[in-house]
Amino acid sequence: MSSPAAVPPPPANLTRIVAASLIGTTIEWYDFFLYGSAAALVFNKLFFPGSAPLVGTLLSFLTYAVGFAARPLGALVFGHFGDRLGRKKLLVVSLVMMGGATFGIGLLPTHATVGAAAPVLLTALRLVQGFALGGEWGGAVLLVSEHGDARRRGFWSSWPQTGAPAGQLLAAGVLSALTGLLSDDAFSAWGWRIPFLLSGVLVLVGLWIRLSVDESPVFKAALARAAARTSDGATERPPLVAVLRDHWRDVLVAMGARMAENISYYVITAFILVYATTSAGMAKQTALNAVLIASAVHFVVIPAWGALSDRIGRRPVYVIGAVGVGAWMFPFFALIDTGSFGHLILAVTVGLVFHGAMYAPQAAFFAEMFATRMRYSGASIGAQFSSVAAGAPAPLIATALLSDYGTSTPIALYVIAAVLLTLLAVGCAQETRRRDLDHVETGGTVRHAAPAPAPGGDARTA
Repeated sequence: MSSPAAVPPPPANLTRIVAASLIGTTIEWYDFFLYGSAAALVFNKLFFPGSAPLVGTLLSFLTYAVGFAARPLGALVFGHFGDRLGRKKLLVVSLVMMGGATFGIGLLPTHATVGAAAPVLLTALRLVQGFALGGEWGGAVLLVSEHGDARRRGFWSSWPQTGAPAGQLLAAGVLSALTGLLSDDAFSAWGWRIPFLLSGVLVLVGLWIRLSVDESPVFKAALARAAARTSDGATERPPLVAVLRDHWRDVLVAMGARMAENISYYVITAFILVYATTSAGMAKQTALNAVLIASAVHFVVIPAWGALSDRIGRRPVYVIGAVGVGAWMFPFFALIDTGSFGHLILAVTVGLVFHGAMYAPQAAFFAEMFATRMRYSGASIGAQFSSVAAGAPAPLIATALLSDYGTSTPIALYVIAAVLLTLLAVGCAQETRRRDLDHVETGGTVRHAAPAPAPGGDARTA
């Protein structure tokens, strides 16, 4: 009914694959988060001058949200070709597109130079960023998930997830250094361009490492089986069609699971730059430094949460994170309102620690839901379509709520509502931690990697 499980690669090979995925995702998230930070700090003045401060910030975050709108399209396109051609090829394409768009933003003329054309050009490059990132995540986590064995898949596949805090750390670090070294006038005039232009160098490094790794053995085995079926006269369904037919419930679970994770992350790391500077009266440098410190802790705890998911399951760890984020929202804003730098660090750090409990097992959890020949499409669609309703409008909604009500209470309730949706989705999911990724694509029985399946991890058809 199913093929033998792929033999795990030697540790050195797996380490190189993890490094390639991590470095690539770090660069991609650096580019993406750099835009979010710049949108909160300077884009309102450079591309939307003449507006009231919060109105300009809302318009700036609107271009930020446009990038999320392109991510589902990227998930569809990259997922389709990633399931047809392989994970590695598409990861190279996504890295080049993302880095090129970010470098282009660093060269853009502002509103003062070209008028209304400036925000149009900014939006176009933001769309390219979102399209590329929509295809990056699925390929990066699958390349690691499909190389390792089930017993430590949660730990190893959580490392590409650390690319998010690493990218945030790098983006916040560069911006923090520049805002510390330059005056506000110098940073607004030309200093903001430097971190965007640095992306060109980072992409070259990422390409050099990413081109050195091999394609997933699980994918190559599935491709060979598909070729054999085709030669026997069978018709291979497009990955998107196969996902919607065989895994539509898993897609919905993945989308729901991402709601609290995605919304809380952008409230904690992007909107906080607005809230801390406008409501709590803190300096931009102070807010950036707090995100910088908290992102370092976030980077460390993600692999730990991933390892825990290998021991107790993906679902329990995910629930810990969701409940923790929901319970922390009111203390989160209360600590920031004190105006203390120490309290700000505590608020952001604890929030990201709980977020890590959702984000760490997500890579293995989503990969284990889908069959190999539709895994890139399924994981990417589930992850990226939810971002349109979750991460995309989160800073925008939070800023609008702050503008309308002048208090953090409705923002906290907004995050808590997302937590309830996530808990419902995870509660409907099956435990997946003992799933064998190397199984027949359709109609086959999912095999477990260990003799005794985890509670709730019963076999099902793929």
